Amino acid sequence: MLIVGCGDVGRRAARLLDGRVQLMATTSQPARVRELRGLGIVPLVADLDDPASLRRLAGIAHRVLHLAPPPAPGKEPGSAWWRDPRTAALTAVLRRRGRPAALVYGSTSGVYGDCGGARVDETRAVRPHNARAWRRVDAEGQVRHFGRGGQGATRTAILRIPGIYAPDRDGGTPRERLARGTPVLDRDDDVYTNHIHADDLARICVAALWRGGPQRVYHASDDTELRMGDYFDLAADLYRMPRPPRVPRSEARAQLSVMAMSFMSESRRLDNRRMKRELRVALRYPTVDAGLLSDR
Repeated sequence: MLIVGCGDVGRRAARLLDGRVQLMATTSQPARVRELRGLGIVPLVADLDDPASLRRLAGIAHRVLHLAPPPAPGKEPGSAWWRDPRTAALTAVLRRRGRPAALVYGSTSGVYGDCGGARVDETRAVRPHNARAWRRVDAEGQVRHFGRGGQGATRTAILRIPGIYAPDRDGGTPRERLARGTPVLDRDDDVYTNHIHADDLARICVAALWRGGPQRVYHASDDTELRMGDYFDLAADLYRMPRPPRVPRSEARAQLSVMAMSFMSESRRLDNRRMKRELRVALRYPTVDAGLLSDR
């Protein structure tokens, strides 16, 4: 099995698979070779921004977990702002010398854009609102195209992932934000947000590699239905810290980054029943309070 983009979630997935399959992972940083070897992973120095370096990936894996994000818009000169050249380079090399049996791509729930707080299942049309989400939509399309071809085609699955958290993940809990006193939106302006514990996400990734249906999309989300401000209030109460101040949206724009405001401009509730039914994943942390409790 090959992991492309072996960051925190990729390493968690690797631990679940240790001893069950031969594990390989790409890295563009030679300094990470020793770290990956220590995890029982065969490191392959390859850079998705340098297609020539990917040649050795052709035909080496039966299953591929693709967790590498697209580059930031403008980082790839000559590439359209809405394209993901990294997924294009990867799927091009995977077409050579025998295609993998399965490819799972970790996308984002941001492809839906703002849904006004509606409950969303996987049949909802995508409506990306920013360049970051547009590139994810392009990557999803490339993965779907890669999976077409009839008998012998690669079985592709797409995971639409919301906010990832875990106490042992770098920046994986709200503690630092609460300590800074960063404000959240007033209740009238607040948005629904979705979450998944990193350990559960790794389990979903592994399940999708073996159980994911061809050309199938899954919401890799837990059962929590909270507005963003309520999530931070809950975390503050669990940590016995002051709750964050509430401000109207007009005031938040003056205090928060453009990135933070983009997350506060989209509201949706992800339906995860397909993931539970088809991938047969029983969440260890079905709600955020269960996951955050381990950080107390």
